[in-house]
This record gives sequence, structure tokens and C-alpha cells, in this order.
Amino acid sequence: MTPASTPAARDAATSRRPAALVAAGILLSRLVGLVRQRVFSYYFGAGDESDAFTQAFRIPNILQNLFGEGVLSASFIPVYSQLRARGDDVGRQEVAGAVLGVLAFFSAIVVLVGVLAAPVLVHVIAPGFEGAKRELTVQLVRILFPGAGLLVLAAWCLGVLNSHGKFFLSYAAPVLWNACMIAALIGWGGSVTLPRLAAVLAWGSVAGSALQLLVQWRNVHKVLGAWRVTVSMQSPHVRTVLRNFGPVFVGRGVTQLSAYIDSFIASFLVAGAATILNNVQLLYMLPVSLFGMSISAAELPAMSSVTGETAEIAEQLRERLALGLRRIAFFIVPSAVAFLGFGDLLARVVYEGGEFGPEQSQWVWGVLAGSAVGLLASTLGRLYASALYALRDTRTPLRFAMVRVGLTTALGVAASLWLPGVLGIDPRWAVAGLTASAGCAAWIEFALLRRAVGVRIGEVFIPRRALLTLWGCAILAAGAGWGVRELLRDTRPLLMSVLVLGTYSIAYGGAALAAGIPQARAIAGRLSRLLRR
Repeated sequence: MTPASTPAARDAATSRRPAALVAAGILLSRLVGLVRQRVFSYYFGAGDESDAFTQAFRIPNILQNLFGEGVLSASFIPVYSQLRARGDDVGRQEVAGAVLGVLAFFSAIVVLVGVLAAPVLVHVIAPGFEGAKRELTVQLVRILFPGAGLLVLAAWCLGVLNSHGKFFLSYAAPVLWNACMIAALIGWGGSVTLPRLAAVLAWGSVAGSALQLLVQWRNVHKVLGAWRVTVSMQSPHVRTVLRNFGPVFVGRGVTQLSAYIDSFIASFLVAGAATILNNVQLLYMLPVSLFGMSISAAELPAMSSVTGETAEIAEQLRERLALGLRRIAFFIVPSAVAFLGFGDLLARVVYEGGEFGPEQSQWVWGVLAGSAVGLLASTLGRLYASALYALRDTRTPLRFAMVRVGLTTALGVAASLWLPGVLGIDPRWAVAGLTASAGCAAWIEFALLRRAVGVRIGEVFIPRRALLTLWGCAILAAGAGWGVRELLRDTRPLLMSVLVLGTYSIAYGGAALAAGIPQARAIAGRLSRLLRR
């Protein structure tokens, strides 16, 4: 079977722009997620109840993040896609059934332990919480854990569907999860106390998790064909998945440890710090998901299915990687500049209202500016890691993740707990130290990943001139945005924010088009064709 006739190759031909489908699904789910967070901020603001729900929400996510999408994508998709590329239907069905069985078994154990050990987990993750705030957090953790187990199974569905070139549904499915939570907030928000509303919201999350799994299940059954769930590990392919699962699992755990260390530190800071950090992370993850995750997720099955001699595989991987890096940078560079220049406007559009006022929006801006430091490094690093996963190398990204977490922890403690006191600045801005230190560590990890990929397939990077052009276009666009901001200073805040951000986006696109950037030309061409229809 030639590469051009493989199922994976046919998917590439028949599935139009997989990365665009992933981005569309992510955009839809993220937008609804931002609506959910805006409604949450309206009812909860930034106080004890919001901190309790935010931290409780993080703890069960340990299960989802350790066993979920990232781990399965790195360990399961390369093996499954390769079997499919070879036409081995029996092998791929056996792998899918066994991975689901093992995943369900371990997830059930972790859910049970999580529910029973909720007080201990809260003490570890949020030791600064006391009294009623701590009790509410424990209650919410116990409600949320089963929902996280369901989301792990939904991540398995995503891995199967992605391997078959079906990207949109899996990434859009979280819309249902967010919709259930929004419905819970609106339905009970005006009639119950905040602690009671937090519990209702947690049950809404569990219901949404079930819907997210069910909506994918039918399509998974169709693409798998004749299959069954087992816990057998006799197949060498299953053992390969599980062997690869170990380093990725540990690596994912190390990465998540960094996020939980930030939450741990935030629990000792001023009231509302945990909520603001969570709000910033939601905004930060929007471009990471839309442009980093979407391209990396679409490229992983394609890179894993590449066949041929060693030199041919390396050449194809270099071509795919170089194009993916340029596409990511085209969108991430202006995102980082927007975080630095217009973070308060972004917070105003997404969160401001009710209990969340202008002061909280300014707080978000400062913390978001800190996260801009490592935005480009963390998104480009995802694609380099995907290339290593496609080459069945899961240990190298693990080692580099451990380096990043060590640096993030050391720098985060210094920047948030020690430096503000030395400089005599407002304690609220200690949260910005957490995000900025994580960004510095991300650049170290990025450099290590790029070097490791270069050793395996040859060096792949974005030319310095192309990168400087992108930064120049974004800075010029930011100047245009600030000009509009000054002109509309007396306009209603929300309208002014929308107009400024719109001007910035259009100005960046125009500057990039004038500079001859290929990605801008491609987008302009597609828009032109759409308008002519």
C-alpha cells in the first residue's frame, strides 16, 4: 500500500484543513466557556465562594488532565494511526478496546479515592483555606470528581475520532458541558445563596460531562466497526501504547503540578487571587487552544502516519513542522501583544458586570500581561512535542517538562511571595509574578524541545526575519488600537472595548497582508472566494 493510498492520506485529501476544523470546534467551545465564566463572575464576583469553586474545580481536573486528552493523544494516536495507515483493522480495534478498558478501570479507582480523600486533597492544594470556605471546597470536590471521570472517557473518544480525520465534533462537544453550567447558574442564580449556588453549579458540571461523552459515542462506534472493550494487554500494540503512556502520564502530571503549585501559592495571597488567576488562565488558553492546540492536534495523526525511509520521513516531518510553526506564530504573536496592550479591555468584554467591576478588570490585565511573556514559547513547544510523540519518543518531552516545572516553582515562589514585599508593591500584583515566571520557564523548555527535534530530523525553526515582521505588524496594529482608544475615551466602556479590539485585529491583518506574509494572503484569498459566492 503506497502512502498516497492509505486511509490517513485519504483523510488528508477529503478532510478540508483539519486544523481549521479543530480551531472551529475549540473556538465554539471556548466562546461558550467564556460566556459561562462571565455568568459565573456576574453571580460570584471575586470572593470566598468563587475561590472555593475555582480551587475545587481544579482538583478533579487532576484526573482529567492526567488520563485525558494530552496523554491519550501522545500515546494512543501515534499507534492507532499507524495501524490504520497499514490497513490493520483488527489491530486498531483491539488497541481501542483495550485502552478504553484500562482507562475506565483506573479512572474509576481515582474517582473513588478522590471522593473519599477530598479533605486531604483540599488541604494539599489550598492549605490557606479555612472554616466555611474550606468545607465548601471539600463538598464541591466530592460532587465534581465523577464528572472528571466521564471527561476522561470523552478524551478517549476524541483520540479515536481524530485518528479518523474527524476533528470538529470532539472539540465542539464541550459546548454541552458549558451550556449545562450556564443553565445551572441562570436557573438558580437569583434564588439561592452563593454556597448553595456553587453546589448546583457543580452538579451542572457533572451533567454536562455526561452529555459531552454521549454526543461522541455514536460516531466512535461507527468508525471503529466491530470492536469490544477489554482489559487484555496481550497485543504488542497495546503494550506499546501503555509503555508510551507512562512517560507521557508522568510528564502530564509534572506539567499539571506546575499549575497546582500556582494555585497552592495563590491560596496564601489576597482574597480573590485564585479566581483572578483562573480568569487569566481562561483568556490565556484561548489562543493556545485555538492556534497551538488546533494545529498540533491536527498534525499529530498526520505526522504519525508518515511512511517511507528514514530520510523521507524526516523530510516530510520537517516540512509539516516548518509550516505549522509559521501558522502558529502568525496568530500567537498578535495575541501576546493584545495581552500586553489591551488586557483590561479583554477582561471588560469577557468578565465585567455584576460583582466583577473595573478594578478586577485592571487586576486581570496585570496578570495577563505576565502570561504574555511565555505565550509564543508554550504554543510553539506543543508542536515540537507532537513531532517527538509522532516519532514514538515520549521520554524527551517528560525530561524537559520536569525542567520547566522546577524553574516555574523556584521563580514563582520568589516572584509572588518574596519580591512584592521587597519592592513594596500592592500584594494583588503578586499573581502577575506567577504567570511571568511560568513564561520564562516556558522559553527554556521551548529551546530544549527545538534542539531535541533538530537532533532527530534536522533543525526546524521560524526565520528571524519572518518573526520580526510579525512582531512589527502587531506593534503597528497596537498603535492603531491605542489611537482609537484615545478618540473613544468618553464612549461607553464595553462599546469602546469592542471597537478598539476590532481595529487592532483589522490593522494587524492589513499590515501582515502588506508585508506579504503567506498566512495573511491565504486568509485574504479565502475571504475573497467567500465574498464572490
